[in-house]
Order: sequence, then structure tokens, then C-alpha cells
Amino acid sequence: MISEQLQSERFALRILFTPNGTYGDIHPYLGIAERLKARGHEVLFLCNPFFAELIEGCGFGFVALRTREELKEYWDHPDMWSRLNYYKISLDYCGLRPMREMYQAIAEHYVPGETVVGGPAWSFGARIAQERLNVPLATIHLEPFWIRSLYRTAVMPPPMVTGDWVSKTAKRMQFWIADRFFTDRFLARPLNAFRAELGLAPASRFLKSWWHSPQRVIGLFPEWFFPPQPDWPSQTRLTGFPIWDQASVREMPTEVAEFLDAGSPPIAFTPGSGNSQAEAFFAAAAYACQATGQRGLLLTSYPETVSKNLPDGVRQFSYVPFSQLLPRAAALVHHAGTGTAALCMRAGLPQIVMPMAYDQPDFADCLVRLGVAKLLKPRHFTGPRLAKMIDQLFSSDQIAAGCRAAQEKMRGADPIEQICDLLIETASGESSNGSS
Repeated sequence: MISEQLQSERFALRILFTPNGTYGDIHPYLGIAERLKARGHEVLFLCNPFFAELIEGCGFGFVALRTREELKEYWDHPDMWSRLNYYKISLDYCGLRPMREMYQAIAEHYVPGETVVGGPAWSFGARIAQERLNVPLATIHLEPFWIRSLYRTAVMPPPMVTGDWVSKTAKRMQFWIADRFFTDRFLARPLNAFRAELGLAPASRFLKSWWHSPQRVIGLFPEWFFPPQPDWPSQTRLTGFPIWDQASVREMPTEVAEFLDAGSPPIAFTPGSGNSQAEAFFAAAAYACQATGQRGLLLTSYPETVSKNLPDGVRQFSYVPFSQLLPRAAALVHHAGTGTAALCMRAGLPQIVMPMAYDQPDFADCLVRLGVAKLLKPRHFTGPRLAKMIDQLFSSDQIAAGCRAAQEKMRGADPIEQICDLLIETASGESSNGSS
């Protein structure tokens, strides 16, 4: 139950956000920050300086963690999209490397009774600050993938097998093996070394429960998309997709508007804002557009990954806010990114997803279960197969019905307001032990 203090909100908090990754990881926090600022609170971002221009341009404070060059090194890493090795790369670059700087920045900006921190589970510096300094913390998950369950278990990287037909005992054993021989072997030494410096006891099985704040876990997706599981942390609350895509700070480029005006609605293609290794993706996209007679709009900030000799009716652009583009598109082919898919569902558009690593295979599975998308795995993502799937997508009554249903469920939803309330409750201590 929300307190009278929260209802009147005659107080101002300092909210420290600690996102990291790609633009898709940053955007939801900016949408939440805009609403918090409108409600009279101060928002400060602690993250890589690559995002400083966008964040400061939106009117928020910024503290740089690490360097632009390091983030670019992460995006260009040969294992960035490897389903076997991505977890080491992501936990290193996004979790371990900024850990000490994040902890120090939180310690410097923390005002007891007036501050709350919100960030993804790999904000290790924030989680340690909660333990050492008693800083209120909400762990924020963009996708259900990051919350373990032995019931409906997320699609995990090989060699793990976690389908609905796998027993809970087998899943439990796989998680134990993964923790004992892989993730803890990688994380325990640097994490426990820093903890020891701060007088904290060593921890283990970091990805099982430690990386969830014991005060509040917020899932930025609705129950109709992925219902809460019986063994999720009791302090978990689901909201909905907090859609934000720079439309409030960027206009559609003139050349994009002219391309859209020049013909039928195109199919839009994106492999994600941080994907600098998408040559095969765009080659298949160009082939499929030519084979099906569809116009195509290829989105990437890495033009070197796109052929200079594109078919007629196919163009490459850098970035277009999807809330501006998708109402004028015919379909979207993408990497199963959370914000991308949410905007697509809100627009009622059919999707083809090619998940690569991280949460993407699981999120793609959710979209297919919901009936709004078709799946094409990376090893099958060729021009001829993509062309065939595009024809199937447009002729599928089931997909059309699924898109209409998802669009209706998203109509009128305002998850950002609920997210703001949960963060303020966390600051007040009302969310401790899972109560609210």
C-alpha cells in the first residue's frame, strides 16, 4: 500500500541510475528519469561516458564510469555475440570493470534518507554499496531472463538445456554446475577481493540470488508477457515495458521521411545498436527484399557492415526513433531486443527475430509463444530463408491476430508511473522483505 508521503510527494529524492550496455539498455532509464524529474526528483546517471551527450541533453546529471574506448572495445569484441562466451565478456565489461568506480560514485553522492539507487543486476558496485553503506537499491530487470526459475525457465546458453519438459531436479543441477564451475570461478576472486577490502564476508553463487537487491526487484515487463514464477524473489514486482526511444529529443531525419513517402511501407531491419558485426544480417536482408519485392530500411550506425550496392527500394540509415518509424513500416526484422519488440507490439507490427546471445534467445521465445513473431536462428539467417519467412509472416492469420491482441494489451498502459512509485517506496524502506 502506498504511503501518504508517496501520495502527496512533497519531498525530493536523489535517484542514482547505473545502466550499462547499449542504447537499448539506457533508453528505459531515460523514460523513467523524465517522469521522476517531472515529479520533482533529482536524477543522476552513473555510466559510461559514451552516453553522456544523450543523457545530459535530456537534462540529467552524469558521472562517468570507465571510458568511451572501453565500451567500444566491448561492442567490437569477437565474443560479443558468442552464445558460448558472451557472459564472461558482459560480466567483465559491464559488471567487474566499473565496480569500484560505481561504488565510489554512489558513496560520494549518497545522502541517507534522500537517495535510492536503481540499476541492472550486474551493477556490482551498487549491490556492494547496499551491503556496506545501507544504500536503498532496486534491481531492475529489462527481461525475465535474468530471474532464475525452476518452473518456466529462461532459454539458457549451451550446453544448458532448460525446456519446459526438463525436470526441476535437472535444472537445479545445471544451475549448480554453472555457478560452481563457470560463473563463480570467473566472479568470485575479484568480487570477494573488493568485499574483503570493505570488511564484507565472502559470497558465492552470485547469479543465483546475491545480485538481486533484497529490498526490491523490478521487472520492466508485464505479467501477460511473462507471469511471475513461484520461486522468484518475493520482493519482485512486474510493471510493463517503459517505452522511450529518443523521439522526444530527436526528429525523424528528412531523408528517412522522404524515403517513406516515396513508396509502400518498408520492412525495417536492425541487429541492435551495439552490433558492429552484422554484415551477414544485412546481406540477407537486402537479398530477401529483392526476392520478395519489398522495400527495405536497414538501420545501423556501422555503414561499413552494409553493401554499397543495395537493390532498388532498399536504403541504409543510421538511427530513427521506432515510435516515429514503425507506424509507417510493414514489419520489423530484428535481434529480439526488448525495447525494439515492445515498440513493435505497440504498433501492432509482425516481427521476425534473429536472437544471438544474452537474453535475446529467451525474449525471442517469449515473442513466439505470444504469437507476434517468427523465429529464424542465426545459422539459418540466409537471404532465401528470410525471403520465405517474410512471405509466411504476411500470410499468417495467427501472427496478425497475435499482433492485434498484444497491441490491445499495451493500449493505455502507463508502467513508468508504477516504476517511479516502486523506486520511491524503495527509498522509504517500505519494500523491505518483499512488502509494499
